[in-house]
Amino acid sequence: MTQRKTRVAILFGGRSAEHDVSRASAANIYRSLDPDRYDVTLVGITGDGRWVVADAANDKTSPALVIPSDGPALVLLPGGQGRALVVESGATDMRELTAFDVVFPVLHGPNGEDGTVQGALELADVAYVGARVMGSAASMDKDVAKRLLRDAGLPIVPYIAMTAAAPLSYDDAVRATGAGELFVKPANLGSSVGISRARNAAEFAASCELALRFDGKILIERCIAPVREIECAVLEDAGGEVSASELGEIVPAGQHGFYSYDAKYTDAGGASLHVPAQLDPALAARIRKLAVEVFGVLCCEGLARVDFFVSGGEVYVNEVNTLPGFTNISMYPRMWEATGLPQPELMNRLIAHALARHARLGKLSFQR
Repeated sequence: MTQRKTRVAILFGGRSAEHDVSRASAANIYRSLDPDRYDVTLVGITGDGRWVVADAANDKTSPALVIPSDGPALVLLPGGQGRALVVESGATDMRELTAFDVVFPVLHGPNGEDGTVQGALELADVAYVGARVMGSAASMDKDVAKRLLRDAGLPIVPYIAMTAAAPLSYDDAVRATGAGELFVKPANLGSSVGISRARNAAEFAASCELALRFDGKILIERCIAPVREIECAVLEDAGGEVSASELGEIVPAGQHGFYSYDAKYTDAGGASLHVPAQLDPALAARIRKLAVEVFGVLCCEGLARVDFFVSGGEVYVNEVNTLPGFTNISMYPRMWEATGLPQPELMNRLIAHALARHARLGKLSFQR
């Protein structure tokens, strides 16, 4: 008897400045899913937040998946265990799709990586890849994440948070961080969107204005120099065992100064990526251990990429991505490849974790 394929919905796009990165990540994941094992439906979230079926607009050769603005609208049914209704453009009648077994959110930044979509998937009672609401929300907000890490005794870079309603001066920031050279960044974005360096009051004002374009809360951090940017991929298997990958190092090209959005995605020579990173074995083991600790403190599940700064003998936790990039240059899948786990098998393990977790949660009682 032929075993039924697992029905997977890849959810991508979203209302975020990282919308285009999500489309590229989703294309790479789509190519990596075994067609003999999975029956895949592509669900794109438009820039204005509509969920549409995107199968007809894409194939596995696409470098970035397309979201058709006039695609059939899709809605997951609350409590429906993966049931979804579709409305064709211009139609009034709905049709029901075969229920999804698991949703793979490939969403970066707000309205996707921050617990909002995870909450919708919880209410739909469907298995999904990655952290649940708490881990997603806590990790997405860099201020909240740093507070939790600091309270757990883990090393972070000195920083202060600021909002437009309670602005800080350059002198305030210098006193708070103990440094005159600062990085200013949105609290709830990744992919280096909205990040800039400030070395004086004029640059600080411009940096705050830029970051506040993308988020109502921003972080002002001490610039650590000289510094090495080290990353670690963390994976939780279906049984709950958490493991850390070989480490990777990012070396930005001199003209960029740091790993900016342009260095990541628009300049082919913007950075060199080294996997595995060339580190003292004892230091590498320390960083991998830290990555697993961070994963636990922030209530991460399934997967996360933990980013570190290394300066001299000091290691600082920079940030955590609960839905890290999966583009063809992204570090998370590359680090697992270097550890001996090819991307198709990585996909299998992520989906297996999602299904096993959903089965465990389904056994919990909601009755007194």
